[in-house]
This record gives sequence, C-alpha cells and structure tokens, in this order.
Amino acid sequence: MSEKNQTEQGASMNVFPSRLWHVTAALLLLTVPLSGMTQDRPYPGASWQGVTAPEALGWSREKLQVARQYAETIDSAAVMLIVNGQVLDEWGHTGTRYNVHSIRKSFLSGLIGIAVEEGRMALGSTLAQLGIDDNPPSLTAMEKQATVGDLIKARSGIYHAALYETPGMAARRPQRGSHAPGTFWYYNNWDFNALGTIYEQNTKGKIFEQFKARIAGPLGMEDFRLSDGEYVSGPSSDHRAYPFRMTARDMARFGLLFLRDGRWRGQQIVPAAWVKESTSVYSDAELDGGYGYMWWVAKDGRHLPSVRLPEGSFSAQGHGGHLILVIPPLDLVIVHRVDTDRPGKQVSDPQLGELVRLILAAKKQD
Repeated sequence: MSEKNQTEQGASMNVFPSRLWHVTAALLLLTVPLSGMTQDRPYPGASWQGVTAPEALGWSREKLQVARQYAETIDSAAVMLIVNGQVLDEWGHTGTRYNVHSIRKSFLSGLIGIAVEEGRMALGSTLAQLGIDDNPPSLTAMEKQATVGDLIKARSGIYHAALYETPGMAARRPQRGSHAPGTFWYYNNWDFNALGTIYEQNTKGKIFEQFKARIAGPLGMEDFRLSDGEYVSGPSSDHRAYPFRMTARDMARFGLLFLRDGRWRGQQIVPAAWVKESTSVYSDAELDGGYGYMWWVAKDGRHLPSVRLPEGSFSAQGHGGHLILVIPPLDLVIVHRVDTDRPGKQVSDPQLGELVRLILAAKKQD
C-alpha cells in the first residue's frame, strides 16, 4: 500500500535497477503529438472551460455518469476530468480548499526543477557540502554523503526521525546506518522535509512564496493564497514539513502543466527535461508501480488496484485518496479530492482504483 491512504506514511523496498530518464527516439516521436505541440492547444483562462461534446473527443457521456454514480457511494468530495485542456466532466466541491497532504512533495519537485535549471541547486550536491544536519542524534559522516538526487528519489539512507509522520512510520523506519546513500528506496519524510530546507537555503526564498510566484501565478490558479501554505515544526527534527491547502480546479492546472511537459501558453514554467526525468522510474514500488522525483509512476500497468494504466502515466498522491493522475496517452488529467478534515473520511486504494477504472471505461475504443 502506498502513502496516499496513510497519513504521510512510508514503505520500504529492496533496491531495483534505476531507469535512465531518456527514452528512445522512437518513443519520443510517439509522444510528440500529445505533449510536444502545446502552443496551439487549449488552456484554461480565468476559469476552466467545459467540453461541449464529450463524444467528439471519444468519450461516452453515459459511461462517465456511471463513474459519477460510483463516486457518490464513496467519500469522494470532488472530481475533475481534464481532456484537451478542458473540463470533460466534474462534480463535487471543486472550489473547496482541502489539505493536499503528500501532494506537497510533487509541488516542491516542480520548484526544485526550476531551481536546478537556474543553477541554484544541483542534484549531485552532498549534505556535507550544503551544511545540512539535524538535531541529536545528528547525521553521521556517511549519511552526509547523501546527495540532493538521493533525497528527491527517497534513497538517502538517512533514517533520522522526521516531522509530519505517524507512529507507524516511525516504527517501520529502517535503523540508522543500515543502508548507504543511494542504495535503498524507503518512502521517507526526512528526505522530503530536508529538501524543503535545502530549497529555501539555496534559493533564498520561501516555498509558498516561490510556488505562488513561479507556478501558481503563471498558471493563473484561481484560488491559491499564501495563507494556504503552512509550515509544521516540532522537536523531532530541524526540517519543517510544508503542507498546502488547494482546490481541485487549481490542482488540475498543475496536472495539466506536467501533461504539457511543463509548458503553459508558450512559456516554459518547469523545464521539459525535468518533467520527463522526474516522472521516470528509479525505484520499484511494487503494487504502486515505481517512484521518480517525488512522483509516483505507473510501471508495467501497476499503479492503482483494479486498473491497468498506460505506460507514461504518473501521479501525485496524498493521504486519504487525494490524487492528481496524469495519463499522457489519453491526454487526460484526473483530480480526486476527499474532505480529510472530517474524521473518518477516506477513499481507499481499491475504491480509488475502481473509480479510475470506470472513468477510463468511458473512453471509446478507436
């Protein structure tokens, strides 16, 4: 089970071979019609525009209704389906700000990609070089050899206590010093939180302010405010967590940005090479597919229960059933929200997988 249905929860796996971020020229040619020619394709303006004829885009209105009816039987609070840069269907409270939980990590990944492109961060920098440590018991000399690249892939080998994690995460955390940096994948809040510290240290900017200026503003997010971000501090670690609150319609813009290779209305917001690199598989996550740079990635169809996803699909996931799922072969973004502020509200992995299966069943076969 992935973190998405466990509050900031991780899982440990054995090492699997990394996959190079580049793909063959043939595959690149196949993806160009969907992802390369973005300047003439629709984008939302001040608000999203709806698709007038789903059938013309190859979708069954009746089968989409089946998916909606299923969502009404579970704890879905909002759903948006984006095809061709327009709203194919939507229901629920798409304008309500809910905690995105661990989707925060994919937001930071986008910001880090910009910083790397600008020369403000380098994936090869070690924690020793950056002066990164933590409260006692402090990091060892071996742990300080972990690089920014190791952290962003959750392969640091640093198992210091972290903020914004459950007692279960703490119990499952590997022992300190049990794995050298870069050799073992463990979904680790220490890595993700320390990346926030490194980002702010190197860019001289605050995460939420930079997100507003570098991503939310250029994308024209309708609802995002600086007050929708909040730092979480505590005695467990020096490195703060950085949860966001966001609406489904703004999350859909972020998904569309990554579907369009980081480009928005002719402007390259996140480097295209970073989008490709960060949504490639570096570690096997078993039933959840693979893991990239703070993105979950479909691998051999594995990603969610009950549904096989096309290769190239990837997602940002958060506790309780929050999801931004990007499926480039279908030119599709799915956003799913749950009111996890209310006790007991949660959509399980199998329920989320079934909803996605029903949505994809509405796509007519060519």
